Amino acid sequence: MPEEDLVDIKFRLYDGSDIGPFRYSATSTVDTLKQRVVSDWPKGKTIVPKAVSEVKLISSGKILENDKTVGQCKVPFGDASGGVIIMHVVVQPSLAKTKTEKKVDDSPRKIVCSCSIL
Repeated sequence: MPEEDLVDIKFRLYDGSDIGPFRYSATSTVDTLKQRVVSDWPKGKTIVPKAVSEVKLISSGKILENDKTVGQCKVPFGDASGGVIIMHVVVQPSLAKTKTEKKVDDSPRKIVCSCSIL
């Protein structure tokens, strides 16, 4: 594979730490990048993605779509010319999981007022 078809990408996490850089071919998909992020997620972080679907990659202010390739996303990356591209990682737990994890008390409540009248 020609050297110019390879791109160095580093993933910046919520706390400013990085995963990578890693070298990817222009035909690698965004989904492949997300799988790498999940598998190489550092131990001991307070926020941890449980699945690839919880990870969003952002480059140049744009959320990257899973089916796009690194080559297709190069335009938003700008002219990296041998530099490392930094993608920001956002972990967004699925809505279904967050709803079931939160316990909401829907029971009626009594309002007790201890008012004194003079």
